[in-house]
Amino acid sequence: MEEGLLCQWSVFRSLLAILQWWGFNVTVIIINKWIFQKLDFKFPLSVSCVHFICSSIGAFIVIKVLKLKPLIVVEAEDRWKRIFPMSFVFCINIVLGNVSLRYIPVSFMQTIKSFTPATTVVLQWLVWRKYFDWRIWASLVPIVGGILLTSITELSFNMLGFCAALFGCLATSTKTILAESLLHGYKFDSINTVYYMAPFATMILGVPAVLLEGNGILDWLHTHPNPWSALVIIFSSGVLAFCLNFSIFYVIHSTTAVTFNVAGNLKVAVAVLVSWLIFRNPISASNAIGCGITLLGCTFYGYVRHILSQQAPGTPRTPRTPRGRMELLPLVNNEKLDDKV
Repeated sequence: MEEGLLCQWSVFRSLLAILQWWGFNVTVIIINKWIFQKLDFKFPLSVSCVHFICSSIGAFIVIKVLKLKPLIVVEAEDRWKRIFPMSFVFCINIVLGNVSLRYIPVSFMQTIKSFTPATTVVLQWLVWRKYFDWRIWASLVPIVGGILLTSITELSFNMLGFCAALFGCLATSTKTILAESLLHGYKFDSINTVYYMAPFATMILGVPAVLLEGNGILDWLHTHPNPWSALVIIFSSGVLAFCLNFSIFYVIHSTTAVTFNVAGNLKVAVAVLVSWLIFRNPISASNAIGCGITLLGCTFYGYVRHILSQQAPGTPRTPRTPRGRMELLPLVNNEKLDDKV
């Protein structure tokens, strides 16, 4: 009886973790799109900077004030030699995500972000000459095919937004690959990652945001009919972006690797559906099919990686195949799970 109750509680806890992760992720994406499209606040650098500031404050409160997470101590020298380069790539990744949201629909942007597994594998193969099992390459075929079909049939195609999303995938892959060497010896969770990287990202992005978008923001403040209520929404998106990082930590510890992978791909489908219901961007049948093929390919890719990770020692495996749930956690939220946008 007790075992049954524990099993039911475990299932309920996992479901609750997934739902709150979906909720924060979809909400952040929709609010960011709303900021660019409905509030006419077309300043992606400043929106990103607000997210970094809110995340820095939130991580400090969680770790230093509430002490909900232990601080992973990093030497001062390592902060500049290891964390700072990662923060630079992290910053580029988030900015490109917000730039793409400004110019293309959420559905198209989310589908392109699913291209990240392919760019990661190709970069590791080209630059580091790492071995990959043939099943990994096979799992990339539907991802690439789905992206091509979606791009060709996208009714709201914008080259700048498309390039920003595509280069965002490259930035995410670069960050993941660099993490293997730069952060070797440190086992970061999502909160500690934000604690160290968000302040650096704010410092990197603050000056360009002021120089490139400062005058435009002042003009927007004078012309927008309700600037203060709009600013509340903008800063709320920053708070929710931090909450998303916290939700990632919770879902990682409440689900298995396979569940995490499937839930991540279903989350993209939920984001696409919700964004279409709100913004009503035109989606053709071919476009929807391409998005579906991409998500199925991502699910198959995650399944293949999981199967390879279970192989007996000595069997050829893909490099850095995750051996536990924590290794499946990207260094930032953002995909997904750099879904942090």
